[in-house]
Amino acid sequence: MAAWGRRRAGPSSTSSGWERVTLSSTDCYIVHEIYNGENAQDQFEYELEQALEAQYKYIVIEPTRIGDETARWITVGNCLHKTAVLAGTACLFTPLALSGDYSHYISLPAGVLSMACCTLYGISWQFDPCCKYQVEYDAYKLSRLPLHTLTSSTPVVLVRKDDLHRKRLHNTIALAALVYCVKKVYELYAV
Repeated sequence: MAAWGRRRAGPSSTSSGWERVTLSSTDCYIVHEIYNGENAQDQFEYELEQALEAQYKYIVIEPTRIGDETARWITVGNCLHKTAVLAGTACLFTPLALSGDYSHYISLPAGVLSMACCTLYGISWQFDPCCKYQVEYDAYKLSRLPLHTLTSSTPVVLVRKDDLHRKRLHNTIALAALVYCVKKVYELYAV
């Protein structure tokens, strides 16, 4: 893929006030919607998988079905992550907000939910190369991509993000919720 770019407004040394932004071929990959036979969908999936493993900064998915499936997969992973964090936080802070006699009715189910979401994310999403990507909606960033060359009017654009901190966050909170739940169950039933 040849290098390409678009213009954007901003300070620059050129006389027109515009600077040229160029993305290299390692920055963006486009899965084009070109039907070459009856196995076109398999070819699209193969191209997407190769692009994910090659770790392109941006991946533009032109085929609607695969783009929608990928966006849904990422959305479900994000939902599991956020649920693990929020439920774990509720588990840990409910005992501080409610009296000790009733807090376990909220904190224990929230802790179990946090651990379940964290476990499901770890099993299904953690090692999938797609979990390193998010769907890009920012119009400014999208304007830098060669979307004008596509035949589809609604491509899905993925951007690679570092997810190390977010994984650490939900794993730490879920582990703390597990410790709290084990301690609380022991207190409730051992005494």
